[in-house]
Amino acid sequence: MNEPEINATASAELDVSPADLASALGPEAGDSYPPVFSTSRMVALMEVAASRVLRPLLGPGELSVGVPGDVAHTAATPQGVRVQATARYLGREGKLFVFEVVARDRGGEIGRGTHKRAIISAERLLAGAERRNRKV
Repeated sequence: MNEPEINATASAELDVSPADLASALGPEAGDSYPPVFSTSRMVALMEVAASRVLRPLLGPGELSVGVPGDVAHTAATPQGVRVQATARYLGREGKLFVFEVVARDRGGEIGRGTHKRAIISAERLLAGAERRNRKV
């Protein structure tokens, strides 16, 4: 399997909207989170950046998926501010592609960590999801 060059990078950006705030995540009355950029959205943006590094390697019917990583969200970002996540390819661990991921806003770094991805068959992924969730 081919792989990116070591230190290859890609980025993803977004302007923090109301839907990106931690306060938008409360599914029940009584859940209360601050109106700042959520950790889950930051990690998702980091995943997009890493997937862009792998995009040239994908064959027909393939996609890349994230697997558990280790990310710290260290600073808050308010609504309306642009966040950029950058992924830098570090190498392989078996079938997994390993990235250093960093997120920044205009005030500086807001998060950093390690993210791993695998290249898989989209058809196989969806078939597996359907099998797992069939009514018994």
